[in-house]
Amino acid sequence: MPEGDAIHRAARRLQPLVGQRLSATSPNARAQATRVAERIDGRRLETVEAFGKNLVLRFDGGVAVRSHLRMSGRWTVRPKGGVIGRPWLILEGDELAAVLWNGPVLELHLRALDRLGPDILAAPPAFAEMLARLRAADPTRTLGESLLDQSLVAGIGNMWLAETLWSAGLSPWRRLGDVGDDERLAALETAAGLMRAALDGGRGQRRVYRLAGRPCARCGSRIESRGIGDDNRTVYWCPACQAI
Repeated sequence: MPEGDAIHRAARRLQPLVGQRLSATSPNARAQATRVAERIDGRRLETVEAFGKNLVLRFDGGVAVRSHLRMSGRWTVRPKGGVIGRPWLILEGDELAAVLWNGPVLELHLRALDRLGPDILAAPPAFAEMLARLRAADPTRTLGESLLDQSLVAGIGNMWLAETLWSAGLSPWRRLGDVGDDERLAALETAAGLMRAALDGGRGQRRVYRLAGRPCARCGSRIESRGIGDDNRTVYWCPACQAI
């Protein structure tokens, strides 16, 4: 699933279309049922913003569209004309076209954003509010499951969870109630720093994500992986230098 940095990257790619009146079409039959293209066709794109794992496009007349890519969606920007296939949405401007492929969530409302915590890639991140939400969260849940909860902190997914907690030296299996505010803040600051660096300059070397069975770059112990929480999301960690 694309994580927060990928969505912010997509928002940057779409910026050249901001201010233009766009032609909107939906070749995909499922996307046609959303009536999104019908509502925004011919409207001026006012802003494109990322919020957590959501892309929000605002048009004149107060019309807003939320896109969530889930596991397989992606936004591309290419020269106008000649799109082959059945993408969910094509937005054509003066010279460029933004194309949404396999976009399983495309909505004409933003109600889902009300359930999200602060965006880890906000400038600056609202660490105080994130900490307040973590304090109010279920203390029996693991730290890893809590940081993946988009209602607490928006934008962190499996990859950045693994890389963040390895960099901070924290185990994803510690109970949230056993993790102090200083360690929680360290994890949040590490996540924001790693993801901002990836957004601005490209992703660095992976240390644990999808490296189960290989030696830890810090201590040489074997990296492990296992599903966590009700959603059974896969976490990667070093049991030696990220001990509970």
